[in-house]
Amino acid sequence: VQLQASGGGLVQAGVSLRLSCAASRRTLSRYTMGWFRQAPGKEREFVARISRSGSYTYYSNSVKGRFTISRDNTKNTVYLQMNSLKPEDTAVYYCAADDSLGGSSPENFDYWGQGTLVTVSS
Repeated sequence: VQLQASGGGLVQAGVSLRLSCAASRRTLSRYTMGWFRQAPGKEREFVARISRSGSYTYYSNSVKGRFTISRDNTKNTVYLQMNSLKPEDTAVYYCAADDSLGGSSPENFDYWGQGTLVTVSS
């Protein structure tokens, strides 16, 4: 599967942004999907993941209550709705796919998109 993330940009703190991740070559419904992020000088960290059907979602403590992961398998697309953005959310955001259950570590995911940069100014 090939993944293409989009929707990043430069925004002010407090606003919302929605990221999209479009899949090609394979049907997205086959995969557990996740979002990770990597800030400059830091390791890639888990943000959220969603089960194949969309019935189950998991979030890191740092984004729980502000971010929402969702998917539309008919459009082969996964979304990350980010509300109440903070400067510490600044990072390159990556979508990832796993043909098993995924997890909270980058090592749990087999396929990665190229990343989209989100910059939140104070």
